[in-house]
Amino acid sequence: MSKRDYYQVLGVERGTSDEQLKKAYRKLALQYHPDRNPDDPDAEERFKEASEAYAVLSDPEKRRAYDRFGFAGLGGDGAGPGGFDVGDLGGFSDVFNDLFGDLFGGRGPRGGRRRGRGQRGADLRYNLEIRLEDVLEGMEAQLKLPKTRSCATCDGNGAEPGTQPERCGTCAGSGQVILQQGFFRISRPCDACGGQGEIVRHRCPDCRGAGRVEGEQKISVRVPPGVEEGMRLRVAGEGEAGIAGGPPGDLYVVISIARHTLFERDGQEIHCEVPIPFSSAVFGGEVEVPTLEGKVQVRVPEGTQSGKVLRLRGKGLPSVHQSGRGDQFVQIFVEVPTRLSPRARQLLEEFAEECGAEVSPVSRGFMEKLRDLFG
Repeated sequence: MSKRDYYQVLGVERGTSDEQLKKAYRKLALQYHPDRNPDDPDAEERFKEASEAYAVLSDPEKRRAYDRFGFAGLGGDGAGPGGFDVGDLGGFSDVFNDLFGDLFGGRGPRGGRRRGRGQRGADLRYNLEIRLEDVLEGMEAQLKLPKTRSCATCDGNGAEPGTQPERCGTCAGSGQVILQQGFFRISRPCDACGGQGEIVRHRCPDCRGAGRVEGEQKISVRVPPGVEEGMRLRVAGEGEAGIAGGPPGDLYVVISIARHTLFERDGQEIHCEVPIPFSSAVFGGEVEVPTLEGKVQVRVPEGTQSGKVLRLRGKGLPSVHQSGRGDQFVQIFVEVPTRLSPRARQLLEEFAEECGAEVSPVSRGFMEKLRDLFG
C-alpha cells in the first residue's frame, strides 16, 4: 500500500508552523492511541502513521529533505539506510513525553523523570486571633502545632542508622519503567519501588521507614504592626516535613482580630463613642478619652451637642504598607441625668424658664425647617 503524504496524514498545509503541527499531531495521537483503542488494528495503524509523519516533520533536517525530495529524501519509502526507520524512533520518544507526559506517565515538566522520593511536604494553615492592641505595636506569637517533622534518627531518609536506601534495580533509580507498545515506548511508575527510585531494605525503628514522625512543635511567629483581618503570614519551611528527605512545606498564619469593647476599626482609623456629663456639654472643659495607648485629656468646646465628632491625630493604627498612623475619631454623646434631687430639679426648671429656646440652637433650627415645610 502506498504511503500517504505526511501533511495529508496530519491534516495540515505545507509551511504550517511547528506549533500548529504539534497541535494537529496531539489531536490525532489522543484519538488513535492504542491505550484508548484496545484490539483495534486500524486505530493502531493510524496512530503509527501520524507518529511517523510528526517524527519527520518535527525534525527540521528531515522536514527540509521531505519537502524537497518527498519520501526519496528519507530513503525511498521512509525506511532503510539513511532514512526514517519506524522501528527505532530514537529521540522522538522524548518529543512524545513532552507532549503527553501528563497523560501517559512520561517525563516531568522540565524533562526529568518523575520520582516519588524527595517530595515536598504539605503546607499548613494556622488561624491566629489577636487583639486590636496587638495591631498597634505588633507581637511575637508562640504557636503550638501538631505536625509531622523529619525523623532525627534517620535524617528523613527512612533507613536504619548505618544504612542507606538502595537504588532500585528494576528501574535503575528512575522510578519509571518503559513499556514497549508496538514501535512506541511508554513509561509508568515502577512497581518494585512504587515509583520512588529507591528501596529501603532496613527501616528506621523510629519512623518505620516513613522518614517522618508525628509530634507537636513550638513556633515563634512575628506579627507585624498594622496587620489586617484575613491577612496571611507565610513562614517558610514550617509546614509538614518532606517525604523521604524532601523539603518541608510552608506554614500560613491567617490573622483574625477580636472584637473590641470600645473601639471599631476602619482601615487605619479608630472610632469610639464617649459620654460626657450635661454640664460639660454646656460649659465645655476637659474630658477623659480612651485610646489604644491609654487615656488622654481632650478639650470639649462650650455648647457641645450629641453627635459631635472630635479628631485625635495620629492616635489610629499603623499600616503594613506605609509609614505613619491613622487618626482616632471620638463621637460625643451627652448624658441626660435620670435622677434629680429636689434642688437640682428646681435649678433646671429655673434654667429652662430663664433661657427658653435661646439655648437650644438645634431645636430652633428644626422648628424653622418645620415652618418652612408646612407653612
